[in-house]
Amino acid sequence: MIAQPTILALDFDGVICNGLNEYFETAWRTYCEIWSRTDKTPPNDLATKFYRLRPVIETGWEMPVLIAALLSGVTEDKILREWNAIARAILQKNQLQSATIAHKLDSLRDRWIRDDLASWLNLHSFYPGVIAKLNSWLNSPLQVFIVTTKEGRFVRQLLAQQGIQLSENSVFGKENKRPKYEILYELITAAKTLPVSLWFVEDRMKTLEIVAQQANLDAVKLYLADWGYNTSNERQAAQNHDRIRLLSLAQFTDDFSTWG
Repeated sequence: MIAQPTILALDFDGVICNGLNEYFETAWRTYCEIWSRTDKTPPNDLATKFYRLRPVIETGWEMPVLIAALLSGVTEDKILREWNAIARAILQKNQLQSATIAHKLDSLRDRWIRDDLASWLNLHSFYPGVIAKLNSWLNSPLQVFIVTTKEGRFVRQLLAQQGIQLSENSVFGKENKRPKYEILYELITAAKTLPVSLWFVEDRMKTLEIVAQQANLDAVKLYLADWGYNTSNERQAAQNHDRIRLLSLAQFTDDFSTWG
C-alpha cells in the first residue's frame, strides 16, 4: 500500500485560506446593492451568524441571499435544515435569478480588487502552518493541485502574496465549470508517474460524498478538513463514513503518515 500520495488535490477556502471576513464583506455589499439598502452598516450580530452558517453555501450567489434570509428573520436552525428551499423561495419572492446575483457579486469584487487590492487581500488569512507545508510539498516530487469553486485568478493572487507562484494548470477554479469529481478523474488519467495515488482534502462533506459515489474514483483517499467550513454533524458523518476520513489541521501540517 502506498503510504503517501503522488497527487494531492486541495480545496482552497476552508482548507488553505480562511476567507470568512472577505465573504461577509462582499456578501453584505452585494446585498445592499441588490436590495437597495440605504443603511450600509450591518447589524452587530450579522457577521457572526453568517460565519456560523457559511457551511450551507455552495456557490457565491447564495451569500447575499443568506444575509437576506437572516435579516428577514429566518432562524439559524431552519437555514441549516432547509437552506436550498429557503434560497429558492427568496429568489422567487424577489424575482431574482442566481446568475444575476452572481454577476453583481463578481463585478463588485472585481471593482474592489481593482480600486483597493490591499484592503481586499487583508481580509484573507491562511491557516497556521499551511503556507510552510504547501511550500514544502511544492519543492518535492509530489504533484499539488488546487481544486476550488473560487475563481482561479483570486487563488493565484492570494498565494502570490505569500510568495507562492502556481501555474495556471495547477489551479482548477470556478471558471472550469465542471464538478470536482470530473477534475479529479482527469488528474488521475493525466498522471505521468505510476502507480497513481490521489488524496483529496475538502471541507465540504457533500462534495466528498459525491466523489465517494464515483466508481472510477474508488481508489482516491478522501479527507474532510475539520478546521474548515463544516458543521459538527458533518464532522460526525465523516467519522462514520467508510471512505471519508476526518483530518485535523495538526495532521494536515504534519507528515502524511499521521493522516491515518
